[in-house]
Amino acid sequence: MPVIDDHGRPEPPDRAGEAETLQGFLDYQRATFAWKTAGLDAAGLNTTVAASSMTLGGMMKHLALVEDYWFSQWLHDRDTLPPFDTVDWDADADWDWHSATGDTPEDLRTLWQDAVDRSRDRVTEALTQGGLDQLAVRKDKEGNSPNLRWILCHMVEEYARHNGHADLIREAVDGETGE
Repeated sequence: MPVIDDHGRPEPPDRAGEAETLQGFLDYQRATFAWKTAGLDAAGLNTTVAASSMTLGGMMKHLALVEDYWFSQWLHDRDTLPPFDTVDWDADADWDWHSATGDTPEDLRTLWQDAVDRSRDRVTEALTQGGLDQLAVRKDKEGNSPNLRWILCHMVEEYARHNGHADLIREAVDGETGE
């Protein structure tokens, strides 16, 4: 049974196997992001800081895309899902970031949470098929595929980086600070 901290985050296990530890750290980072975006209205989710155009809403939509990109598209070669499947990414490479201003907080939270739920299912599927050494089905232009271990580590890094941004933006919104 995971220990839940004061902010509702599951502490990563300190005595578990590699797969459980990696998933534990990723879930901790996801929960940190959920904490940083909790309770905010559209104005809060659209707040920017200093010269950056980054918003919490844009970050939420971006992370939903990244979840599906790595765990569905790369790992299992599944189709891109709405709303990302109709975007002309060549014309607008940052669509996920700036299009969030037109979405409701509820829609953004649902988009992100649904992507996280799908990702957890995809990880479980890959672990049963080949463990952490399971190679992604998709290959880069050199013909290489990362394994599940790499994808999980990359996602921990992705969330950790954006959680730092989220902390600064959230403090600008309402003064809430924390880890």
